[in-house]
Amino acid sequence: MFKEFKEFAVKGNMMDLAVGVIIGGAFNALVSSLVNDIIMPLLSLITGKIDFNNLFIALDGEKYTTLEAAKEAGASTVNYGSFISGIINFIIMAFVVFLIVKGINKLRRLGEKPVEAAPAEPTTKVCPFCQSEISIKATRCPHCTSKLEEAEA
Repeated sequence: MFKEFKEFAVKGNMMDLAVGVIIGGAFNALVSSLVNDIIMPLLSLITGKIDFNNLFIALDGEKYTTLEAAKEAGASTVNYGSFISGIINFIIMAFVVFLIVKGINKLRRLGEKPVEAAPAEPTTKVCPFCQSEISIKATRCPHCTSKLEEAEA
């Protein structure tokens, strides 16, 4: 059983998946920082200094100045500002992944040798008597009526 587990755990796909998850976690932290520390402050300047992290609805009916104040008071909240931040995170993440995949596909195409098309089988031939172009299957020229089998033999 240990041997089977070892074979499973050391397979290439399992290791690739582990590396992908680790890099994905680091990438997520990077994008979250980009959104929370750079994009959201710029967006709040454009929207009149709205702090998206403090956009919430207190379910107890009271008004709180910040989300922290609501949490300290023990109020249940709907944090739609965090949801907006999550949507922006997702859009940026999807766009960056799209650019990475597009770049990888471009590199693959550059590395591939162009496949040359095989020459097409001829569908016509030239009559040896009148030099007209005729079907390759013809046994008699439609232009000069010469028998082609005798001429080719």
